[in-house]
Amino acid sequence: MAVVLNITEPEEIYMSSYAEILLVEDDIALAQWVKDFLETEGFSVTHLADGLGVVATISGGKHDLLLLDLMLPGLNGIEVCKQVRELSQIPIIMLTARVDEIDEVIGLEVGANDYITKPVKPRVLLARIKSALRIGSMLSHSDSSDLVFGGLEIHKASKRVILNGKNVALTTGLFDFLCLLAENAGEVVSREKVFQELKSREYDGLDRRFDVMISNLRKLLDDDIEDKERIKTVWGKGYLFVPDAW
Repeated sequence: MAVVLNITEPEEIYMSSYAEILLVEDDIALAQWVKDFLETEGFSVTHLADGLGVVATISGGKHDLLLLDLMLPGLNGIEVCKQVRELSQIPIIMLTARVDEIDEVIGLEVGANDYITKPVKPRVLLARIKSALRIGSMLSHSDSSDLVFGGLEIHKASKRVILNGKNVALTTGLFDFLCLLAENAGEVVSREKVFQELKSREYDGLDRRFDVMISNLRKLLDDDIEDKERIKTVWGKGYLFVPDAW
């Protein structure tokens, strides 16, 4: 299932009567329910029954959030997510009936901003959409100045990362996570803060998605697997970006 929204004012973007949602869901009954519910909340909803037309639709530039079903005919949600991320940084929420943790990790690593399982309660769905839109709005309106640490360059406006003169390809989720750590360089960033900043919800004490993402960041940024000098996990506290290790 996929949803996309148009946004105007940063603070109340998700409440705008102009919000446009692209809903991609092959279950027609479910899609109609979601469409009706979101329209009562002030969103304008367009529905697609498969993933084949998503990229073309989003390339029109009027969408601001994608709510994407994992299991779609023809082209599944993971592949759709990959294709969308090649041309757009709109928030993406993936929905699925499968609860396998590996699916969640894969979904986030290909660029999804959030991931929830079916059946979804109406107010939970609404809260996640508002959260994703709010975070997307804050990122787009935030200071776009570059962050430079030795051989590491983080270009926030263009969402590019360069390490020792070479481009490093990061998913949106990894890029946002790296920015958060780098903006707090030299300070331990708690899991609670990570979840509040990037997911707009409290850490439940069990979710280890960011531990997986830390591991991926280290590999992509050539951090030593044994010594972990550049990005450290401070057990029981959080994560530490070491500013003078680059």
